[in-house]
Amino acid sequence: MKNTWPISFKKRINSSAEDLWKIITKPNHLNLVHPFCKSNEVIKWNGKDSKDVLIYLNGLTFFRNFIEWNEKKGYTLLIGRKRGKKSKVVWEITNSKDSTFLKITVYPYLLNSIPKFLSYLPYKIFIGPILKNYLQSVVCGIDWYLTKKKKIPRNYFGKHIWFSKF
Repeated sequence: MKNTWPISFKKRINSSAEDLWKIITKPNHLNLVHPFCKSNEVIKWNGKDSKDVLIYLNGLTFFRNFIEWNEKKGYTLLIGRKRGKKSKVVWEITNSKDSTFLKITVYPYLLNSIPKFLSYLPYKIFIGPILKNYLQSVVCGIDWYLTKKKKIPRNYFGKHIWFSKF
């Protein structure tokens, strides 16, 4: 993941770390919590070597391959088109006093092949803010599900330019 600037979003989650872990490791969990998910289907689900498919509302299909699995702490995965470049994504659960937090960090492959000095402005002006907005919607969708105990409505926090159908 050279030449990559990570983008993160962290939020206090209204649940226990155990309940958060249960939902983010449940097979097909994106169907319940992801506001831009049309469908999430498991290919193989067994911890570290898990694989699934995420189809966004606009039909874009990404494959997720889990490469690290730290029980009740988080996981790391690679996501992208089946035979395309992949972005690294780290999901982390932390506790502070009586609070549980979820942080998702993406190391995007976009602009990876372009020298940093040329990709800096497009990254800071376009990619970074759009990706951060996406991560915020995903994390808030998880919190919404854990609070309301029902599936997040599609585009609940607004449509997304990369993943919603316009």
